[in-house]
Amino acid sequence: MRQGKAREMGLGRADAAGEDGLSLAKARDKAAALHRLVADGIDPLAQRDADLAAEAARKAAEQAAAANRKTFKEAAEAFIGSHEAGWRNAKHRQQWQNTLDTYADPVIGTLPVASVATEHVLDILTPLWTTKPETASRLRQRIERVLDYGRVRGWRDGENPARWRGHLDHLLPARSKVAKVEHHAALPWRDLPGFMARLRAQDGVSPRALELCILTATRTSETLNATWSEFDLEAGVWTIPGGRMKAGREHRVPLSEPAVTLLRGLLPLRNPDRGDWVFPGQRLGRPLSNMAMEMVLRRMEQGDVTVHGTARSSFRDWVAERTNFPREVAEAALAHVVANKTEAAYARSDLFEKRRKLMAEWARFCTRIPLKGERDNVVQMAAAG
Repeated sequence: MRQGKAREMGLGRADAAGEDGLSLAKARDKAAALHRLVADGIDPLAQRDADLAAEAARKAAEQAAAANRKTFKEAAEAFIGSHEAGWRNAKHRQQWQNTLDTYADPVIGTLPVASVATEHVLDILTPLWTTKPETASRLRQRIERVLDYGRVRGWRDGENPARWRGHLDHLLPARSKVAKVEHHAALPWRDLPGFMARLRAQDGVSPRALELCILTATRTSETLNATWSEFDLEAGVWTIPGGRMKAGREHRVPLSEPAVTLLRGLLPLRNPDRGDWVFPGQRLGRPLSNMAMEMVLRRMEQGDVTVHGTARSSFRDWVAERTNFPREVAEAALAHVVANKTEAAYARSDLFEKRRKLMAEWARFCTRIPLKGERDNVVQMAAAG
């Protein structure tokens, strides 16, 4: 009784065995302890509520302390671990890891993620913003996502100091104002026949990879990670799975006769023990490294151009300047996504047969024997038909 009112309090679930609940003996001991509280003028129910509140406060304090101990580096690792399953390849994870390790960690890596502020983000970005704008832009986005992840996990509160719109855009110049877009350095298309003649004289797997990359106008990663199971040499088709394509959708590449001949020449090197790679690397079970074809260019004293520029930009320039093939055929050959939604709705075909004719013309141009000293001579090409 408290102030003339009856108060009831349960002791817990009864259990004769005393395993999962209260045995009779324990219930008697607990009731006796509660009666002593009443005798001392203490309301057992109020005491229980106070104890529960204290326990909740203790746990909240422990969680807050744990959050304050969570460093930015730990938050970044947790973010990468929870998202990498949705990324297309391991390279994407490595890029995330490398940029954060190189630029963010020296400044905020050991800092509690809850303490990261605008001045820290500026310390990271300012040295890069005008010298490496592409890197700085990606780095800012990655820091922003890690901090958002930390907020949702309860490791920090408040606004995101890496947010661009309405925050950093007042402190840093727009990327478009500090750097012009730089395209991949390309080999002039008129120089391709002479370059290809020299390339075919190079020994090794890397030159063959670069040769196929040029003949098919594919990207570096698409070529280096090619597996024999993707090729139908009888039909002259290379089917690249969507998971390996930039646009995330399957791409069929028509193989010209020189491309098929090149691949057949590599068949004797096929070794199941080293994996199904068309261009196996030095490490067991791995393809050639991303730098393999760049090193071929350097050995050939063509370090002023890139693989992308040589294989794709030169091809696109050649199509535009030297053939009658429509633009959409060339774009389909490069596996470019149609940006215009209306145009994309009608572009349901991959124009495969037209692309087969285009790639045959490209191969004939690339593999013709140039005259001594020839560079700028224009060669008559067949029409698209």
